[in-house]
Amino acid sequence: MKYSMPKRIIYSVLVLALIAGATFTALLGVGAKKAGSAEAIKLGLDLAGGVSITYEADESNPSAQDLEDTKYKLEKRIEGKSTESQVYQSGINRITVEIPGVTDANAILEELGTPGSLEFVDTQGYQALAAGSDYTPILTGTEVKSAQAYTDTQSTNSKSAYGVQLEFNEEGAQKFADATAASVGSQIYIIYDGKIVSAPTVQQKIDGGSCSITGLESWDEANNLATYIRIGSIPLTLHEVSSNIVGAQLGQNAIRTSLMAALIGFILLSIFMIAIYRVPGAVSVIALWLYTMIVVVLLSAYELTLTLPGIAGIILGIGMAVDANVIIYSRIKEEIGSGRSVENAIQAGYHKAMSSIIDGNVTTIIAGVVLNIFGTGSIKGFAQTLILGNVVSMFTSFVITKTVMKLLFNFGVKDPKFYGKTVHSKIYDVIGFRKKAFIIAAVAILSGFVGMGVFAGAGKGAFNLSLEFAGGSSTTFTFAENYSQEQIENDIIPVIKTAGGINEVQQQKVQNSTQVTFKTVDLSLEQREKIEEAVKAKFPIQDGTVVETNNISGSVSQTMRKDAAIATIVAVICMLLYIWLRFRDVKFATAAVAALVHDILCVIAFYAISRTTVGTTFIACILTILGYSINATIIIFDRVREVMKESTGNHLDVHKMLNECVTYTLQRSINTNITTFIMLASLCILGVASVREFAMPLIVGVICGTYSSIFITASLWYVFGGRKLTTVKKEKKVTKKAKADSNGAVV
Repeated sequence: MKYSMPKRIIYSVLVLALIAGATFTALLGVGAKKAGSAEAIKLGLDLAGGVSITYEADESNPSAQDLEDTKYKLEKRIEGKSTESQVYQSGINRITVEIPGVTDANAILEELGTPGSLEFVDTQGYQALAAGSDYTPILTGTEVKSAQAYTDTQSTNSKSAYGVQLEFNEEGAQKFADATAASVGSQIYIIYDGKIVSAPTVQQKIDGGSCSITGLESWDEANNLATYIRIGSIPLTLHEVSSNIVGAQLGQNAIRTSLMAALIGFILLSIFMIAIYRVPGAVSVIALWLYTMIVVVLLSAYELTLTLPGIAGIILGIGMAVDANVIIYSRIKEEIGSGRSVENAIQAGYHKAMSSIIDGNVTTIIAGVVLNIFGTGSIKGFAQTLILGNVVSMFTSFVITKTVMKLLFNFGVKDPKFYGKTVHSKIYDVIGFRKKAFIIAAVAILSGFVGMGVFAGAGKGAFNLSLEFAGGSSTTFTFAENYSQEQIENDIIPVIKTAGGINEVQQQKVQNSTQVTFKTVDLSLEQREKIEEAVKAKFPIQDGTVVETNNISGSVSQTMRKDAAIATIVAVICMLLYIWLRFRDVKFATAAVAALVHDILCVIAFYAISRTTVGTTFIACILTILGYSINATIIIFDRVREVMKESTGNHLDVHKMLNECVTYTLQRSINTNITTFIMLASLCILGVASVREFAMPLIVGVICGTYSSIFITASLWYVFGGRKLTTVKKEKKVTKKAKADSNGAVV
């Protein structure tokens, strides 16, 4: 582990340069546009506002299913602009689209286009259309699943190297196959709102539900055609009735308090790590600072949209990023406690902790990739941040801390007292406690179902659903004077809450206007009248204007909820498969997933009983708990795997072995819990209401995850069959050259 003096100087300069460079870029940015800086990060509707566009359906009385399908199609359409956009129904036949971080409504309208009718017609149908006669389209936009522009890198003609890839649903695939079979050599016309946008010639019958429109001369031409097809696949024909630039849903106070929570949490976390782990703890503080700066730079560079829950997630990520350092430093202290020198303890600590850290982070990254592929909206945004944080965490843990630790050792920090030591003098009988542990877990989970039933029976609903899920009412006032965000939050919203007897109010201020919209739960006529009277009494409205009230749907559509559920299930299955492959024992995977289910159900129970609002942060909370819990479980299972490997061919007391493994990792579980709790507690104490609603369930999830990793997972593995092991068999090594036994048989 010794570095020569030139190497020490070079590595020291490189580390310092990386820290300084990342800090400078994150805080100040690069160039006039401050690229890579915190200031250049795209913010969500809650933090920075954006554009709000309201469409109205041409159909006078559209069906609920058509409206729901239209909402979902619009959600998918604007996903490219931001995963944190919102789409919700307003009134009977209007749909509002809100996109964060945009200041030019006209540009967005031009880019999105006006959703209209899309039809595919053959030559005969086109002739009928041209003559003004009735025709029957061969298929419509509703049967198109997706349309994406692409570049053909194999094309020899650069002027026709672009195209559009289409995919149809099952019904559309069959119709398209029949139409192309009858139209080989002829054109199929794509008609958008009565105008031809493309007329490709059919080369052959096309089966399989997908096709390509080739020979387009530019990327813009291909992208525009794909856009027409996507917006034309919406079930309803919409026209724009209004577009506004709206302010942040939350004031600057929300950002200030969140950043203050981050700073205080970071300071407390640093003090804790240095007090417990001494020199390695100080190294972890350096790594955590670098982690935060790199995450900020990458958020800006990849143009990921950051919302208030996103800020809370990053703050939580700081607490979770320390997890890898805790694993390594706990190992180093154990190695010193067992009699190793500091040099050997550092090497052994990193070596033995590596598999646990890799397995834990890879498992979480797998979940993030699955969620990014199958999820929509905020789920996709959360997944991207999750992957980003885990990759950066592994880099800072393995590369930065290891390099700095070696440098400190080489510069003379070699005394064991600077590193601490751990000697396990007592082994806890966790496995013997398993029956009681299972009962406690069952009671906690059942209490949630009982709470849901009680509240549902009382007519309050099993959960306290937020506006994003349940919808509600929007009330728009045009005030006589222009109020600031702080005045709206601190003065007007409390009046609305008191008059209406409600708890949740979201505000949206139209830019360069005195108009403010307040979104609340569904209001009765009496509540609406009381709110209007109370607000007018203290905050006069503009002469000649009226107070407008509409019913609004949830911004999280049924399809998006289904996508989130499917994505989560697929992610858990993929995590299970990875654990199974890595540990080569289905009992490990089953026990880990059972513990995940326990943690999620406990958090759901908390939501039900505490009546904490269930909104988009609920989904982020559940997904965060998945990643956090699986990491804690893998640490114990990795220690079990290590002991079993060392015990190959020997008698194994499984009960004793599991107790030792849980005991040896107990301090790590507690310390990680404390570090995460520090960050969450700072959010709860200093954060605004929406941040507290994110932090409190996470605190419950962290506690439940720690409980399940200590008392549930190892015990489940034991019950599922681990207790039947008496010896660990040696693995048979097969060589290419067959060996003969004493009887001459080939084995």
